[in-house]
This record gives sequence, structure tokens and C-alpha cells, in this order.
Amino acid sequence: MTVDLTPAARRMAELLTGVADDQLQAPTPCRAYTLGDLVDHVDGLSLGLTAAARKELGGATAGAPSGDASRLDGRFRSKTMRHLTDLAEAWRDPQAWTGMTQAGGVELPGETAGLVALDELVVHGWDVARATGQPYTCDAESLEAVHGFLTRFTASGATQPNGPFGPPVEVADDAPLIDRVVALAGRDPAWSPPAR
Repeated sequence: MTVDLTPAARRMAELLTGVADDQLQAPTPCRAYTLGDLVDHVDGLSLGLTAAARKELGGATAGAPSGDASRLDGRFRSKTMRHLTDLAEAWRDPQAWTGMTQAGGVELPGETAGLVALDELVVHGWDVARATGQPYTCDAESLEAVHGFLTRFTASGATQPNGPFGPPVEVADDAPLIDRVVALAGRDPAWSPPAR
């Protein structure tokens, strides 16, 4: 299975253009991160998962991406947007989806790493949109692929309070697919920033 990451990467890049500097300390649905932390995390995962696609194992694939707003500089939007373009391009190569690779210090099949990359783009795209009050749209192919990935992931019992995803949130079976996706990733689909 291969999926084109371009629509999700492009949507993330568009969302970053709507992030104002004075929003970087704002909370996000991703409990551990402020918006600035999350933007730094997206940049780091873009670099690491691009290297994973290219099977360039080493520093970028050996550990989890950072999530530290203090690392952002005045060029963070253009830099991260370039890294998102590179990420989508790297996963367009069918060879990226084959064999074994490494991401976040974990050895895994290329196909799984590609789905991890897509999941990160979709779920964190939703996080950024919610934190900044921007609308979030996602193409159907990406949503279906991420839903299938998260369904398998949560069925395996891999969700933990301190893991990559919190416990799934209950939603109706007929809820919109994006709500079911973020709920599987431990987010409340009704989350909104606290009133100021």
C-alpha cells in the first residue's frame, strides 16, 4: 500500500501560514505541546520521516523528533514548509514503502513508516487548525488510510497515557471520519482553545 502524502503535507503548510507569532504559546489538543512546541515537532518529524523514506538511517531517524518552541526562529514557517515538501516527495518513491527502515529510533517496515508519516500530518494538522481557529479539511484517501492505521494501532493495545497517543475517545459510530480519526488518536473532537 502506498498513499500520496502531498495533500496532507500541503494542508499542513497552509495551516502554518495562519500561525501568528503571538499564538505560539497557545495550548493545543496535543496535551504535551504548546502550538510552538507542536510546530517544532512537525518540523522535526518531517526531517526524520524524510530520512526514513530514503533509508538514510542515522541521527534524524535514531530518536523522537523534538517538541520545543524555543528552537523556532523567524524563518520557521518557510523552513518547515520546505521540509514538508521534501517529506511528501520522499514518500512518492515506491521504494520508500518497501523493506525496513527506522523512525523515532524504532525499526519498522517502510509501509508502516509511511503511514506513521501520514498519520502525523493529518492528526497534527487537525491539532494546529484547532489551536489557531482555522478550518481543517483532509482528502478522503488520507483520512481512510489514517483511520485504518489507527484502528489497527489501537486494537493492538499500543495506546497508553504516556505513549504516542492517549486512550481513544468515545465517539458515535456515525461521527464524521475526521472526528473518528482524532478520537482514535486520543483527542476530543469537540476540543477548542480555552476562552481568554
